[in-house]
Amino acid sequence: MKNKRYRICILSYRSNPHCGGQGVYLRHLASALKDLGHYVDVISGPPYPDLPQNIRLIRLNSLDLYNPDDLFRTPQTQELRSLINLYEWLSVCTMGFPEPVSFGFRAYTYLRNKRQQYDIIHDNQSLSYGILGISRHTPLVATIHHPMTVDRRIAIQTAPNFLRKIQAIRWYSFIGMQIRVAKQLKRIITVSKCAAEDIHQEFSIPMNRFAVVPNGIDIQSFKPLPEIKREPCRILTTNSADMPLKGLRYLLDAIDVLRHQYPVHLYVVGHPKPDGVIEKYVIQKQLQACVHFLGRIDQQTYNMQYARAGMAVVPSLYEGFGLPAGEAMACAVPLISTRGGALPEVVGDAGILVKPGSTKELIEKIRYVIDHPKIAEKMGHKGFNRVHQEFTWKKAAERVIEVYADLLEKEK
Repeated sequence: MKNKRYRICILSYRSNPHCGGQGVYLRHLASALKDLGHYVDVISGPPYPDLPQNIRLIRLNSLDLYNPDDLFRTPQTQELRSLINLYEWLSVCTMGFPEPVSFGFRAYTYLRNKRQQYDIIHDNQSLSYGILGISRHTPLVATIHHPMTVDRRIAIQTAPNFLRKIQAIRWYSFIGMQIRVAKQLKRIITVSKCAAEDIHQEFSIPMNRFAVVPNGIDIQSFKPLPEIKREPCRILTTNSADMPLKGLRYLLDAIDVLRHQYPVHLYVVGHPKPDGVIEKYVIQKQLQACVHFLGRIDQQTYNMQYARAGMAVVPSLYEGFGLPAGEAMACAVPLISTRGGALPEVVGDAGILVKPGSTKELIEKIRYVIDHPKIAEKMGHKGFNRVHQEFTWKKAAERVIEVYADLLEKEK
């Protein structure tokens, strides 16, 4: 079974190829599976992934109410004649996040009469009722990157007032469905041992249903540029700036202290919400002169930023894997990371680890990296070697195929 060429269909409700771990995972895993000789289709809702031409993309239309070019638009009357569309709109109007549910029903409808076209279906963390329906007639594996209960808990804890707490509870209301569906799936892939243990505890799923397959890093895109000189006080972070889970505020507090001792500049790949919490915090702390938001940047610019950086910092409170840590290491950048979630599994002994949420430790270790350039350079080389040995998408795809083969053998 392991040497067989499989017909694979990967499902992903939100597949932005440029930001967000789920979109990156979909694009690179699909490509790596195809490179191993398997047939791969992708079914996606918007935003749609950027895939190689030899992978068929099946676009499932939705109301696309989170499109930044037409955010929270009012649907036309004829669009709301669809019950799925009506549910989607009403859910958004009441501060919910309906996409996992609505995508699952659309995927179920599309695949209902196509049972014989695929050997296996691979769900990319939608975990919706429609996915459970699909699993009744076609072998199905789901990837859970990390338990969203962690995001919900931190969002509620850090909400500034009661209304925001209620909004957070409502936004994450889909999690109950995900837990119920995940409990009934026969095989679950997760991207780290930490994520497997946390999902086991949060979702009450037996450990023997999990297969740990670490993510790969795109080593063809993320690579060193040795001709460019590093600037010791230039710090780079990749961050969804307004998500409390990502811990950017603690790094901003560290910069606020360090700027009085060093000519530090923090460059953030991403951008804060206009008039959002982070933007207001930068203004409150008067950090505009030394904190720079780069927005979305192309790969060449990304590599240039890594090449110039004296260090990269991952301040997340929790990560199910931590792609930004691996990408920095692939570029041979000295890395400071928290111990949040699975980050120690990714970083290993190739970077400096600090307590999540500790501004004090961030200040101490950033100082250390600035003051010890030779040690910092060795850290960068060690990280580069670790990624190339442990975290490639080819290796990830080979392990995923082993999971498929094991499930299909048991379902004979």
